[in-house]
Amino acid sequence: MPYNLAMTEITLALPYALPPPEMATDLLRALKTPSLAALLSRYTRFEYNKYDNDSRVLPHEAWLAHALGLASAPDRPDTAAPLSTAVMQGCGLQAEARQGHWFIVQPAHIQLSRTHLLLSDPRALHLNEAESRALYELARPCFEEQGKTLLHGAPGLWFARADDWSGLATASPDAATTQNLSDWMPEGEHARAYRKLQNEIQMQWHEHPVNEARQARGLQPVNAFWMWGGAGPLAVSPQPLAIDGGPAWMEALAAPALRQPTAAQLIAAPGTAMLAELIPSAQTGDWADWIARMQRIEQEWLAPLLAALQDGRIGRVTLVLSHRNGWSTVSTSKLALRKFWRKPNLNLLMKQA
Repeated sequence: MPYNLAMTEITLALPYALPPPEMATDLLRALKTPSLAALLSRYTRFEYNKYDNDSRVLPHEAWLAHALGLASAPDRPDTAAPLSTAVMQGCGLQAEARQGHWFIVQPAHIQLSRTHLLLSDPRALHLNEAESRALYELARPCFEEQGKTLLHGAPGLWFARADDWSGLATASPDAATTQNLSDWMPEGEHARAYRKLQNEIQMQWHEHPVNEARQARGLQPVNAFWMWGGAGPLAVSPQPLAIDGGPAWMEALAAPALRQPTAAQLIAAPGTAMLAELIPSAQTGDWADWIARMQRIEQEWLAPLLAALQDGRIGRVTLVLSHRNGWSTVSTSKLALRKFWRKPNLNLLMKQA
């Protein structure tokens, strides 16, 4: 058996694996996840951290930036997610990422509810390459008129160089989705210039053939863009990380070989992974889908990790489980699994204080 546990430790981050407190009892009763129960009940270390509700990124996004070596830990007061240039590198824009201050730009749909504006989840747009390119070509001259460079990285994933906007405080789309949008719009000295640019592009896209065709197919029109994740020049490559189930910007942060990884792949080369597939169902409150996805993670990830821990192929498993208001860190070793007096249960998912 390997003698250096640190060299065989696997960290698995599961955004939104923590259920909302008001629904936790019912959700956990519906889960059939014995491997997760074993890992949670026979732990060597457990810690729950509350998260600042005023932060403009979510706990798992701040954790991700820290895991990549791009930002401080999520519990620090300067928590942010300066991810843009790292995402650019994953999109093949390495040279551009080494100069200037860049933001992630995502085409979006903003709708008017009864009392306020709402940002729809960008994942729901399902933009294809042709649609993304057509909208990009309309938006690019508007950016250039304000002295900004706009680059196309992937469908629905663009990048804007805005050196003079480096102080702009922006929010991630997942932080803003389902919230009153007025509380999450960019803030700072250049917020007015941002709004002006937004208005110009909205006029360019209004009643464009791309949007007319989308609406004819029952899809949301693209009537705005969302800018966030500002970062300066990328001086060093991010730490290696495996990512599955996330949007395009997130998967771009993983090396190509570590995108959509398997448990077997991670067990063979231990490291850190994020499984992001729970986010949309938790954001929208589709708890039947959340349970189904948790069951898949149990079968495809947690059961193999528990087996590898039991037979000594890995030395430690650390789970990072989060929701909007905090995150739990739970570590388990092979030795801890021998604590037979601890009956496997999911109670740790309810310990959020």
